[in-house]
Amino acid sequence: MLNSKLSASKKIAFSAIFASLCCVATFIQVPLPFGYFNLGDIFVLVGAWSLGPVLGALAAGIGSALADLLLGYSAYIPATFVIKAAMAVCAYFLYELFKKIAKGKKLDVLFHVTSAVVAECVMVGGYLLYEAFILGYGAGALASVSGNCLQGAAAIIGASILISVLPKIEKLLRN
Repeated sequence: MLNSKLSASKKIAFSAIFASLCCVATFIQVPLPFGYFNLGDIFVLVGAWSLGPVLGALAAGIGSALADLLLGYSAYIPATFVIKAAMAVCAYFLYELFKKIAKGKKLDVLFHVTSAVVAECVMVGGYLLYEAFILGYGAGALASVSGNCLQGAAAIIGASILISVLPKIEKLLRN
């Protein structure tokens, strides 16, 4: 998580950066026969682990919902805001719980991957419920599950790699 001694303005700036990254990465889309998957969830997860539960949730929800607005998926804006924020909260608290249980950083990659898997299950289930019951797609909502699972898998891999190299990048920048 970002240094808790950072000023409020720096925390807001980092939150805005992660919201922007969530939004922009959502524009990187891989087409599928029944829709697409995108890379926005990479920054939902990394933002959660870096910013903490409140700022991570806000960055994830706002950035991802803004992407829905800009891409013309306005029916998904409320669901996206709630689902992506819930993903961030879930990823953060599970990661922190795993760290406390293990009392060390030797399993850090495993903790990131495991918390990401659960967070991506929140995404898949959240969109399935929203499409089935709110949008009224019924059983047709099941068609999006495989694409959302692919998106989740890409995000788990990408976020786990990115979060593991960020400390090395920070160290290089200080030298």
